[in-house]
Amino acid sequence: MAADNRPLSPHLQIYRPQLTSVLSILHRLTGVFLAVGLLALVYWLSALSQGPESYLDATLVMGSLPGKLLLLGWALSFFFHLLNGIRHLFWDAGKGFELSQVYSSGWMVILGAVVLTVVTWFAISGGAS
Repeated sequence: MAADNRPLSPHLQIYRPQLTSVLSILHRLTGVFLAVGLLALVYWLSALSQGPESYLDATLVMGSLPGKLLLLGWALSFFFHLLNGIRHLFWDAGKGFELSQVYSSGWMVILGAVVLTVVTWFAISGGAS
């Protein structure tokens, strides 16, 4: 076979990630992380149905530092995935395709996810306590 002289795509070592590509990858990763988080929900519901002792054990696991970090990560993933999904719905309607709109909506998704996570975490934790 003769060698093709067609240009090749840039290698990952050369390619500079852009906000759009990073958000696309994060959208997929947060979806996977949320699916894995369903196992934690099933664990919690199972413990709830098995009585006070099992529920106490689950509460201790979820209340530990690793458990709280995972819950915080799931909250951030949820809000990011939700807001980015709404952004995609606007795109499906044919709106927001200008480059400036794509970047501003991307930054709004990031900021919104962080703000909603902090507000939710603050509300759940009982405020300043």
